[in-house]
Amino acid sequence: MQSKQDNLFKKLLEILLVSTRLGFTSFGGPIAHLGYFHTEYIRRRKWMDEKSFADLVALCQFLPGPASSQVGIGIGVMRAGLLGGIVSFIGFTLPSVVALIVFALLLHNLGFTDAGWINGLKIVAVVVVAHAILGMAKNLTPDVKRKTIALFAIAVTLLWQTAFTQVGVIIFAGFVGYFLYRNVKVDDAADDVKFPISPRFAIGCLTLFFGLLIVLPIVREATSLNWVAMFDSFYRSGSLVFGGGHVVLPLLEREFVPTGWLTEEQFLAGYGAAQAVPGPLFTFAAYIGAVINGWQGGLLATVAIFLPAFLLILGTLPFWNMLRRNTKVKGALMGVNAAVVGILIAALYHPIFTSAILTSVDFAFAAILFSMLVFYKLPPWVIVVTGAVGGALLGLI
Repeated sequence: MQSKQDNLFKKLLEILLVSTRLGFTSFGGPIAHLGYFHTEYIRRRKWMDEKSFADLVALCQFLPGPASSQVGIGIGVMRAGLLGGIVSFIGFTLPSVVALIVFALLLHNLGFTDAGWINGLKIVAVVVVAHAILGMAKNLTPDVKRKTIALFAIAVTLLWQTAFTQVGVIIFAGFVGYFLYRNVKVDDAADDVKFPISPRFAIGCLTLFFGLLIVLPIVREATSLNWVAMFDSFYRSGSLVFGGGHVVLPLLEREFVPTGWLTEEQFLAGYGAAQAVPGPLFTFAAYIGAVINGWQGGLLATVAIFLPAFLLILGTLPFWNMLRRNTKVKGALMGVNAAVVGILIAALYHPIFTSAILTSVDFAFAAILFSMLVFYKLPPWVIVVTGAVGGALLGLI
């Protein structure tokens, strides 16, 4: 028994050290994160085989939430059970959470909101989201049918800007995808993958996931407590995001800016700063929480927005072998992914573009930053630093 405990402790310590190093060095967004994971966990340490890793990535792409974080959690679970998943998440996420909470406190206490370098970070946000859209559109809307779904999502999202519009669009797109692509070919030759999570525990996680979605809004209305309202907003945003971290932007913007919890300038400044730190983009929630209620709010926001990702990955691991062979599920997902592209394009226009690009000089600077990122392949942190310095210089003109 003691040797088993010692072995588990060694595994947990190893997971913590490796994931924390990745948390400090994983720049470039979710696709880059998966590349870092593959190099470190699969090629170097051989914690999983190639096929199991591919299956885990496919599952996390299927689920709402931050795909790269869910892959990291899944690897930790398969390595050392539930504790392994928690430790893996903490190591990968904590560096960017701390950095963004510190940035939020400095922004609030020192009054940097109107500084030129903040305007530069808002222009960086335009560039980063535009780059993300290009890559996603190429992969997720390759045919006319899915382009049409994306166009529908753009129009509806811009014309009816409510808190539930994105959810409705995603649900509708799922039904359309089901009817259009329900006979899509699947890989029947794929081997089954065994996961160290029992079906009973998984069902409990899924029950809690849906239960919180229903109960939190009721408790919010009944109590009128600020921390409950914050938890509900972040939890719901984390539960309804398909397509990665960038898609959480419009959901969070509509949850917190119109309600007056933070200004649009604070929101976009934080989003630009989030590009400068490694790790998952969902840690942007830590910045918002810290602006609203200090470091305690930052930690609450982090727990709330990542909790759905935990519950979903733990709740679906045992059933993935069945889901990945279901043509109807895959067809619905294809429709949802196309709608995600449309929602992103709408978010690029409003609030990002309309709030950041105010003059022809701003547009020219955005074009330079975009070229540096896309054509010259410079790292994201270089784009962020250039944007901040360039914004400060433009503010002096």
